[in-house]
Amino acid sequence: MSNKPVRAQAKGSAGVTAAHNSAVGEQTSTEVPEKIQSSPEGKASAKKPKPVKAPRPESRLAMIRRARRINRELAEVYPYAHPELDFRNPFELLVATVLSAQTTDLRVNQTTPALFAAYPTPEDMAAAVPEDLEELIRPTGFFRAKSRALLGLSQAIRDNFGGEVPGRLEDLVTLPGVGRKTANVVLGNAFGVPGITVDTHFGRLVRRWKWTEQEDPEKVEAEICAIFPKSEWTMLSHRVVFHGRRICHSRKPACGACPIAPLCPAYGEGETDPEKAKKLLKYEKGGQPGQRLSPPPDYPGLPAPALGGEPAAP
Repeated sequence: MSNKPVRAQAKGSAGVTAAHNSAVGEQTSTEVPEKIQSSPEGKASAKKPKPVKAPRPESRLAMIRRARRINRELAEVYPYAHPELDFRNPFELLVATVLSAQTTDLRVNQTTPALFAAYPTPEDMAAAVPEDLEELIRPTGFFRAKSRALLGLSQAIRDNFGGEVPGRLEDLVTLPGVGRKTANVVLGNAFGVPGITVDTHFGRLVRRWKWTEQEDPEKVEAEICAIFPKSEWTMLSHRVVFHGRRICHSRKPACGACPIAPLCPAYGEGETDPEKAKKLLKYEKGGQPGQRLSPPPDYPGLPAPALGGEPAAP
């Protein structure tokens, strides 16, 4: 009886896994079967299998193309992406952004109606009694430090900028309690000046997607700005933050319900079962209220409840 070559069959992947491997450029190869040959002595001898090549690292050009495709996909998923703080003018957005540190946008939005009713302008807030201001912002946490920042920035706006919030980055960062992140939020959403806002959600996702390995927010901002055209910076920030809050969570990403799973190098870190992943979705994706009491007209979700639990008026 003669020995016949043994053939190995490659197992093809299906569904999201196949699309994911293709989109992120993963190279797969099947194991090379041992080739059996007859020796002159009639004994079978085996050749060693050829080594399997390791996947090639993604080139920078490929990463940029993938990043821009993710942005386009997110634009289709979240055409209504917007800042999730309620505001009517640059001063209200500046104050709300300062208050949003270490708390949720919902808590800020539930707190600011009474705050702005009491102090509608920088001049009014600059003259506030510290204890009264602290009591109004107490629900947002760290109220003493935040009160000092609000008093300081209001006084600086009154004294140095004629009572108007400045529209330049270099001026905004001179205000007490205002860093680059806060300045970019105000510039992008109150003045139409493009900027990348690197909050915890944004930083987590761009590292998860391998757009950057940086941890420092300013370095993250610089590297992401280099990937995208300036005109996309503000909306990119909103889309990424929306995705991080709704689907790509820190501890339990809903991978099985993620519309950009085929493009994600981290696919599989979270729940991949579609039905289980669907239960992890939040806000409008999970059929729950959003964070704004007064969301934009095109927002598909429900308004957030005001303090006391009553839903805000649409």
